[in-house]
Amino acid sequence: MKVAILGSGGVGQDLGLGFIGLGHEVRMGSREPGKKEIKEWLAKAGPKASAGTFGEAAAFGELAVLATQWSGTENALRLAGPANLAGKVVIDATNPLAFRPGALPTLAVGGNDSAAEQVQRWLPGAKVVKAFNTVNHAHMIKPSFPGGPPDMFLCGNDESARNLVARICRDFGWGVIDLGGLEAARLIEPLALVYIQNAIRTGNWDYAFRLLKK
Repeated sequence: MKVAILGSGGVGQDLGLGFIGLGHEVRMGSREPGKKEIKEWLAKAGPKASAGTFGEAAAFGELAVLATQWSGTENALRLAGPANLAGKVVIDATNPLAFRPGALPTLAVGGNDSAAEQVQRWLPGAKVVKAFNTVNHAHMIKPSFPGGPPDMFLCGNDESARNLVARICRDFGWGVIDLGGLEAARLIEPLALVYIQNAIRTGNWDYAFRLLKK
């Protein structure tokens, strides 16, 4: 499969390496595809990796991962071109964080809306699935914890798209909690704030959520 990674930060880099590890081809999209961080990632990622503009990556990918900072997400999708993503599964790994000096992050979108629903409105022809936003990027691929494999919460309006993303999560070593339609992102995105606040208070980012079952 050809995978577009829209965003070149830690989330995009680690998920890109995860897809390459499964044998997929990955093109990372960025406003500056020739910048140092991407060159270093390409050297690490090997021959199945390439880089280009947001538009080039979106056109290349059969599946796309949205891994931008929230403040730049709308512009990144405009540069990617909604037509390039029409009919494709788009994994939304963003968190709509708002920052104020001296305060913990809050949600810039919440309540009766979510970032994932906003992304779906920006990409009306795509199949948006929320996932990979409730854990530090260092643990997104093959997470290893003493309590066993953690769970990834996901949601999306298209069942076949959710099933595809669930298979990807399992291939990456996760259990899966499918919460159904995209409105469930209104619950999943605040869960990221629980993760972030606990990590900031304890100084420990090395943990993940798991739903215990009988």
